Amino acid sequence: MQINRNFEFKAAYAWEIMPKLIQAPNVVIATLWADALKVEGIVASVQRQYLSGVAGELPPDQCLPEVWIQDAAQEARARELLHHLQYVPQRRWQCACGELVEGGFEQCWACGTWMPG
Repeated sequence: MQINRNFEFKAAYAWEIMPKLIQAPNVVIATLWADALKVEGIVASVQRQYLSGVAGELPPDQCLPEVWIQDAAQEARARELLHHLQYVPQRRWQCACGELVEGGFEQCWACGTWMPG
């Protein structure tokens, strides 16, 4: 059996040029972040999404899912987008229906009215 050395080189090279953006607290958040990056045109993937089952056998911090992007040139933009996703401005506003809306919500959950501009 012959080993394809070219494949091994490509695999090692691809690993180095794909930057890891962030380690997520769980697979749901990691998937949401990766999907939000994809919507913005950044090819992203979730790695280590299946390792939660071995936490304890491996150190728990090594089992958390990670978000990686394919193009290192988009890293700064991707980090900026992730920052905006992680730190949503918290607002408090009174809706015309009388409901007090708090948090990052821009629409009243009682009547569906959008937050005034």
